[in-house]
Amino acid sequence: MLVAREYSTVAHARDALAGRMDRASTPSLFDRIDWFESLHAHCFGKMPVRILHTMEGDNEAWLFLLSPTERRLSALANWYSFSWSPVFIGDPCAETRRRLVEVMAAHLIAASAHIDLYPVTDHADLLLDAFRRAGWFAVRRPMGGRHLLDLNGRDFAAYWADRPGRLRNQLQRKARASRFTIDIGQHINDALWRDYITVHASSWKQPEPGLTFLRSLAGREAAAGTLRLGFARLHGQPVATQLWSVENGTALIHKLAHDRAFDGASPGTLLSHAMFAHAIDTDGVQRIDYGTGDNAYKAEWMDRREVLHRLDFFNPRFASAWLPAARTAISALVG
Repeated sequence: MLVAREYSTVAHARDALAGRMDRASTPSLFDRIDWFESLHAHCFGKMPVRILHTMEGDNEAWLFLLSPTERRLSALANWYSFSWSPVFIGDPCAETRRRLVEVMAAHLIAASAHIDLYPVTDHADLLLDAFRRAGWFAVRRPMGGRHLLDLNGRDFAAYWADRPGRLRNQLQRKARASRFTIDIGQHINDALWRDYITVHASSWKQPEPGLTFLRSLAGREAAAGTLRLGFARLHGQPVATQLWSVENGTALIHKLAHDRAFDGASPGTLLSHAMFAHAIDTDGVQRIDYGTGDNAYKAEWMDRREVLHRLDFFNPRFASAWLPAARTAISALVG
């Protein structure tokens, strides 16, 4: 009989995993125990977690959830997460995956009234099916997008030739007049991090709420050799920066910023051109992932958009869930 185990801290889950969700065995950054541990520690303070685990033979499924209130659960994810999904270990078939998740969903229905999961791309259908079978009322809503580029064997020159003429012409004009120097490194230190903070503080963005998380991420990826930290500088002054990681044939664009005082010279665009060229021709990636968000500029650099979904599960055993369930279902119908 399948049984769901539950852990109340990420540290306890790490101990139980015994390395099975480390970098060496888990290709996706967003499925690793390091990712969940750091995200919780730096971005969610003292918010409790509920981590579910089910095993069948050599196959396992894990759900990493937050518990913001007593009967409410959410995905352990935020704006740094390109996606969230159950983490599977082994090589379970679709039916086994569904069965493993259903056991965890049945475990959660005993005391939880509402679960929301976002951003979900992979396994949305599986989650909906498994939770419905366990007795939950489920609603799926599209909520934003994720921009991706698949190179399909193209080098940078071929990729760049496929970009919109407006972008290519802009880059050509700005490059002719550019006084910026570009550097792309694989390490991080206090001086480079101060440069990153300086640029971000002068950018169009709101104050960064997760600087300690990003610093931790940069340190881990630098130690693994996967960090790509780029700067555009003017006479040594940092005016644009981008934080990428490159691993397993995929480049992830985590953060970018530029000093608004230099908008007219487009240092961010020039830096992007250099970062894409480095990732494609030097690192040899076959996919670049721009992460969540429907910023117009992303479409110019990428080839396709993947829909992100929010999944809401309501427990019909709790009367307090009935009205929110009805409102969410109507919202999904009207878009």
